[in-house]
Amino acid sequence: MEGRIALVVSDVFVRRLTPALMEFVRRRVDFRVVDIYRPLSELAACVEELKPIGIITEYLPRITGHILALGLPTVIADGDVVFPGAVTIDVDDAAVGREAARFFVAAGYRHFACVYNHLPYGEQRLAGFREAIASVAESWDGLRQVERKARYYMESWNEPTDSLRKWLRGLPKPVAIFAVHDPLGRWVAEAALEEGLHVPDEVAIIGANNDELVCGLNYPPLSSVAIPWHRIGYLAGEWVLALARGKKPPRKPCLVDAGPVVVRQSTSQQAVDDADLRRTLEYLRSHFREDLTFGGVCRELRLNRRSLERKFAAFLRETPAQYLARIRLDAARTLLVDTNLPAAIIADRCGFGTPERFSTHFREAFGISPIRYRRRFLGGELEG
Repeated sequence: MEGRIALVVSDVFVRRLTPALMEFVRRRVDFRVVDIYRPLSELAACVEELKPIGIITEYLPRITGHILALGLPTVIADGDVVFPGAVTIDVDDAAVGREAARFFVAAGYRHFACVYNHLPYGEQRLAGFREAIASVAESWDGLRQVERKARYYMESWNEPTDSLRKWLRGLPKPVAIFAVHDPLGRWVAEAALEEGLHVPDEVAIIGANNDELVCGLNYPPLSSVAIPWHRIGYLAGEWVLALARGKKPPRKPCLVDAGPVVVRQSTSQQAVDDADLRRTLEYLRSHFREDLTFGGVCRELRLNRRSLERKFAAFLRETPAQYLARIRLDAARTLLVDTNLPAAIIADRCGFGTPERFSTHFREAFGISPIRYRRRFLGGELEG
């Protein structure tokens, strides 16, 4: 047996990290869960009683310092603040915002807004979102929410406020709203429905973290940027064992890529006014798995090719071929993460035809091969 690890986390993080950490159980690593919200004196005593060789925890400002003071090899699984002797692992939060923006821009939105909080990850996600919409936005607004103090993430709900309702009413429609975490997305959706605003036709909403309980219990179900919790959990497990063996921690946080947007009913994939362009986008999204040519699409829809190409350039800032490739790549990313299908089958199912063509497009878009993307998202070599 490699040793015992104290998993000092909240119930939400148990759900997030367990699938990856189960792989270490096969290597005879013993995990013991300790509720991070225990009183501090009780928390320290509980961890010391376990006699672990290391700790995996989450970042909480008033608690993390006390955990580090225990002097054990420690991995912090959701922060980007570096502490002496510890390893910090986090998603690239600016990339989370860019993923949400990328989805909205591709759908044709030109009016954008963001609901965010004062925490570092909230500011970083906001910055990434604003950066990615800057070249196309016709309007922009942001609302910083002062959240009530909540002990648990799952209880970080708020009743819609008059200021939120007024803000929503004043936004130009249709508007694309990014909420920097899922409970904020739920808050916005509830307020929109109370105001009689249709979600997603008037107000489209994307959250972040892709917490299935929060997103699934929202009405309508909330689209959200996926966080690679499996990757974070895998790295946390590898690093806590490496620290226990004497490996020195990296000087910077270990950042992992954000996942794609998991699409649910709170978003619309077409938000353009032009009827011909909207028909074309709907056709491409319905038929992207087929061997399409743009000329063939125009003939099928009886539309003028040159006119459509100009509309793609004006509304979407890309060519029809680029739009089609992006739809296919988004579908491929989902299959790489959610299934064990070989790359050749994914290439065929997503309309690329051959694995070689799929790999070429994927490398051009993301800088790595499809298989390496899968390994980086679900696990892989120890980095740092």
